[in-house]
Amino acid sequence: MTFSIVARSADGESWGVAVASKFLAVGSAVPAAVAGVGAIATQADANVAYKGIALAHLDEGATAAVALARMLEEDPHREHRQVGLVDVDGGAATHTGSECFDWAGGWAGDGVAVQGNILAGPEVVEAMRTSWEASAGEPDLARRLLGALAAGDGAGGDKRGRQSAALLVVRDEAGYGGLDDVAVDLRVDDHADPVGELGRLLDLNDLYLTASTEEEKVEVTPELAAELQERVEALGHPDLAAWVGTENHEMRVDPAGRWIDRRVLAILRGDGA
Repeated sequence: MTFSIVARSADGESWGVAVASKFLAVGSAVPAAVAGVGAIATQADANVAYKGIALAHLDEGATAAVALARMLEEDPHREHRQVGLVDVDGGAATHTGSECFDWAGGWAGDGVAVQGNILAGPEVVEAMRTSWEASAGEPDLARRLLGALAAGDGAGGDKRGRQSAALLVVRDEAGYGGLDDVAVDLRVDDHADPVGELGRLLDLNDLYLTASTEEEKVEVTPELAAELQERVEALGHPDLAAWVGTENHEMRVDPAGRWIDRRVLAILRGDGA
């Protein structure tokens, strides 16, 4: 009832999962990841305990293959399970039990595992694999995962239809304000086009919850500072800091006033969204 991709970034600094299903709130059951440890997707007759068990094995130094073997050995219902794992070094493993509903199967490569059950056919997994391999030059793991998920969706996805999707990516100190490791944690729990909606949310996540790159920073000259002050006052705010706090742009404006993100500047000027 689900298709997913679990992967580590090419630079070895991020781990993540993307998943979609004809199932309510699939993000609550399938994905888990810990920065510097690895990631897992547990599905079909999902054993949600696998998430904690697998990450504990990986944290203790087990490879993805060893962690998977240990879990399956201890699970009498293993033939009803489907799971994908990637470890700290990019080792990957996938399992599809013989009792999973057709079509069911998976593929594991360097740093990635793709799997699905109750799919339109093997072309879903193949489309995800092709997308992943074709996006090798994309440095953003979230974008690569979403691209692969969209490819699977386009190839037929869950043969019962669409309902939910989720995207989880972790990286050291990548969270809000650098205070945790969650770079992306997005869920679409019930939607006619969950993968498309997930893409819209990822764009918003990039704007509101990621820091500006050097290329995105615009120096605030005295002239620009005067313009900014005039614009925020016209919007009913005493200064730029008050507007930034109200609009949730803290990650993209320098608190010392030295620079402003080009997209935030466009929004303030009424030229962007």
